[in-house]
Amino acid sequence: MSWIVAILVGAFCGWIASIVMRTNAQQGALANIVIGIVGAILARLIFGDLLGIGSAGATNAAAGFSFWNVIWGIVGSIVLIAILKALRVLR
Repeated sequence: MSWIVAILVGAFCGWIASIVMRTNAQQGALANIVIGIVGAILARLIFGDLLGIGSAGATNAAAGFSFWNVIWGIVGSIVLIAILKALRVLR
């Protein structure tokens, strides 16, 4: 059941991040899910482990559904989309 929650939260985070970064037309549902899940993990690594910012929310960003987990997942997804845009993977 936790995998289903992670996929749904990842899809939501990736979708919101793609709207914010204006890449929604290029991405499909699968890309939103992958970017959302990887973005949540990236948020945990960068903000929780390395910087210690928001350690309660960022450390558990990939753990499930709560308000702060979704916020950190969106932030991590935005960072991931910015990296992909810099590498010219996304336009």
